Amino acid sequence: MAFRPKAALTFACATLALCASAAASAQTAPPHVLPNGAVPPNLAAARTHMLEAPENMLAFHNMDQLFQTRPVPRSGPIAALPRADKALPDAVLGTTRMSEDAWEDRTFTNAMLVMRDGKIVHESYRNNTDAATHYISFSMAKSITSLLVGIAVNQGAIKSIDQPVTDYVPELKGSGYDGVTIRQVLQMRSGVDYEERYDFGATPSTAAKIFLNAIVANTERFADTAPRLGRKWKPGSHFNYSTLDTSVLGWILERATRQPLASFMAQNLWQPMGMESYGYWLADGAPGVGRELNGMGYNATLRDFARLGQMMLDQGRFNGRQIVPAEWVRQSTAMIPNADPGTPAPPPEVTDPFARSGYGFQWWKLDDTGAYTALGLQGQFIYVHPATRTVIVKLSFFPPEGSDLGNRALEETLAYFKTLTTWAGTTPRP
Repeated sequence: MAFRPKAALTFACATLALCASAAASAQTAPPHVLPNGAVPPNLAAARTHMLEAPENMLAFHNMDQLFQTRPVPRSGPIAALPRADKALPDAVLGTTRMSEDAWEDRTFTNAMLVMRDGKIVHESYRNNTDAATHYISFSMAKSITSLLVGIAVNQGAIKSIDQPVTDYVPELKGSGYDGVTIRQVLQMRSGVDYEERYDFGATPSTAAKIFLNAIVANTERFADTAPRLGRKWKPGSHFNYSTLDTSVLGWILERATRQPLASFMAQNLWQPMGMESYGYWLADGAPGVGRELNGMGYNATLRDFARLGQMMLDQGRFNGRQIVPAEWVRQSTAMIPNADPGTPAPPPEVTDPFARSGYGFQWWKLDDTGAYTALGLQGQFIYVHPATRTVIVKLSFFPPEGSDLGNRALEETLAYFKTLTTWAGTTPRP
């Protein structure tokens, strides 16, 4: 999924009522679909509960067993990732010291990779995963969508990010998105009346309805709600974390490039980077009907996520090529404070790491050291620290957001990332 930090999540079995069952002869239907296009009830139930612990440990690296997918193939020589393996320092959590290995278990890690100066110094896999495993990125997919927008702008498919979104998606005329620019959507400042709040039950919230209808039941597309919403704030005036905004960016890309998102990504990002493996998007319906879930649904291997981080660190250059314009990387990571002008700073006792954060073009600022990150629900990170040329990818399965364990895991993860940026390295591993 793709929810703002600390959003509370609850999932209900009642969604089965939304997923019609159908009779037999499913052999000719696409995977995960009954002959009438409905999602089988048991599969809908699994989707409904995919974020819950402890099953999320497995679900987060088996998403192609739950969803329709759109492959992003690789091609050509694989871009090498040199190695300089070293033992990582201990983690110090308050008065407790523990090994890095124990810290990975404590913070619900499936896989983790650390790079310094373009070289892998640490790579680890847990829970029956390995270098070939594909992991869900959840809202890290938003940052990937931003890269695709930058490429489309550079190619001229999108003339300017200061154009109104309705230039590409006229279906948004008359909605809250009418008069909103692509830049404002990239910054999550569209002003549209949408709240990333997942309230289920008898009167589900807008975000919950999208989850149930688009993600669980595939009865509509994720972006279908956008033309029906009004305006709450003046465009550009208010930061409001919104997966719907990112889905609109995907819609714009589809129209501007005149091809599916997966195809554009394969040709212009994945293949030029020399990725090691294919990737895949989750989709909100069968081929020819559904779209890529570009706000929450990209899956790839640990090393290929690390290649994206290294490309960002090197100002858009990787594999001997300028993949993303350097100026786009700069703008994407030039963070605007989340708080509106005149809003008092949070008091010192507020420990939420995002309370003092900033947001660029779908990338998060985490501290005052210049670090930024792609961030996914329940613990996925592509963390970049330019000052020390450090890239960290951590693919986790935190307990659902809002839980004490989930909050603790987030705080302890970010604290250890800071430790790694100040660590000079020790003796090579045997």
